[in-house]
Amino acid sequence: MKDRTIDIRFYQEHLHLQKASFSRIDHEDAMVAIVYRITQADGTQFILKICDRENDYLREIKFLKCMADIVPVPRILDTVPPEKGIDGAILMNCLPGQLLKPPEMTLSLAHELGQCLALIHNYRLAGYGDPIDEILSKDPKEYFTLKFEEGLSECKNHLPSNLIETCQRYFTSHSHLLSAVDGPCIAHRDFRPGNLIVSNGELQGIIDWAGARASFAEEDFCSLEHGDWLNQYRESFVSGYAVIRPLPSYQPLIPFLRLNKAIATIGFTVKRDTWNTTDARLYQFNRQFLEKLLS
Repeated sequence: MKDRTIDIRFYQEHLHLQKASFSRIDHEDAMVAIVYRITQADGTQFILKICDRENDYLREIKFLKCMADIVPVPRILDTVPPEKGIDGAILMNCLPGQLLKPPEMTLSLAHELGQCLALIHNYRLAGYGDPIDEILSKDPKEYFTLKFEEGLSECKNHLPSNLIETCQRYFTSHSHLLSAVDGPCIAHRDFRPGNLIVSNGELQGIIDWAGARASFAEEDFCSLEHGDWLNQYRESFVSGYAVIRPLPSYQPLIPFLRLNKAIATIGFTVKRDTWNTTDARLYQFNRQFLEKLLS
């Protein structure tokens, strides 16, 4: 959880950074990892990402390595493997710039972001699922249904039973849409301003790969629609994407994918008991979306 206690001295010693200063980086949409900015005496800066779940740590490393020569991502400098009582951590270079704020979007930046997302989707994989588990399915419906049911079970004792039943019915009646998705490929699954670092109107890096999966391209377009942050720059984004690869026909699938995303997010905040505290805004956004979609 975001408020869990971390013995930063262990990481300082393990990474030989005893003389460096560590400052916690917090932003409102950070849900899982704890992140520190590290500054050495000579001014050199690094980023340390600490993951309390082993698979998040493993996915972050795997996909950063996969994408290193394809799109701009942080470079891995050192790691602290997870072990009993110790969270895994990844030391990375500190990319120049700041997290993208929607008002800072431009036509050229939207075009560049579209190209980068297409390059990610061009990385094809053997099947659908979590590559860390090495259990990949040829059927996207099998992978996606498993994730939906996992999220729904986390919500079961929290959301009203009639809302749970309506979600299940909606999912069942629309799951046939998965039969023609564009995959399997790498999907970032959280492609949004909070994970995009920019400087002077240009993309410097795409961060937070812990949630990436072997999935389908349409799942990343859900992140664009669910936050609705492209607005008038959507056409430039889409034209950038189309420079690299054909644009998938994602619009018919979006309500179905947003339902799954909302259930997964609510379930996560309920499981971590942050739904009415640190993640209250995120929880309310997704709860209201569900109630509106299914009303």
